[in-house]
Amino acid sequence: MSRKLVRPRQGRMIAGVCAGLAQRFGRSAGFIRLLFLLSLLLPGTQVIVYLVLWVLMPNEDRHAAARY
Repeated sequence: MSRKLVRPRQGRMIAGVCAGLAQRFGRSAGFIRLLFLLSLLLPGTQVIVYLVLWVLMPNEDRHAAARY
């Protein structure tokens, strides 16, 4: 399991942000997705944070290529 914050190629639904956060923090992707959906019921900038993470988190392929 990767401890880096990257968007994995496997297990994505939209952009892989929730799957990447789940891998990073050792949780299931379904749990993180559920938390995100529940957070949408509250006022705040959740969608903006998701979009920022989508832009800032590297793809798993690009991150693996940078290591070599």
